[in-house]
Amino acid sequence: MEIIPMLLKEMELEAQTTRKMFAQIPNDKFDWQPHPKSMTIRALATHIAELPEWVSLAINTDELDFAANPYAPRIINDTEGLLNLLEQSLTDGKTQLEKTNENELLKSWTLRNGEQILIVRTKEEVIRMTYSQIVHHRAQLGVFLRLLDVPIPGSYGPSADEALFV
Repeated sequence: MEIIPMLLKEMELEAQTTRKMFAQIPNDKFDWQPHPKSMTIRALATHIAELPEWVSLAINTDELDFAANPYAPRIINDTEGLLNLLEQSLTDGKTQLEKTNENELLKSWTLRNGEQILIVRTKEEVIRMTYSQIVHHRAQLGVFLRLLDVPIPGSYGPSADEALFV
């Protein structure tokens, strides 16, 4: 199988799980955080929703310099807005992935902070890293929701809240 169809399929499979997780977030808990060093649910979920845009970033640029482009997250105040942001990000990422070619994905891409080089990877590796970031942060969100006693949807099978045999 070619790389692009595999990346598109993985993006959609992870999006299905992310949608289910986002749908569980209570609107009155967006400012909750389990620890002062932790992100709020708003910040964490917004970051997850924006991550599919990194697919476009990897395809359409050769680098990201945090020093020149500081992160400015969108302000999302409810679950509906969060789901809408996710869909916009997914549409953007899928569109760019569908328009690119395998040779473009083999080019190098750099993440830096001014003169400090953080990573240099192929664009395909950056896209895979983005998917891993989505899974990683979605797991954090699951812990946050568990601490709030919110039922957790299954990711790769049923969760303890969806147990097949109770």
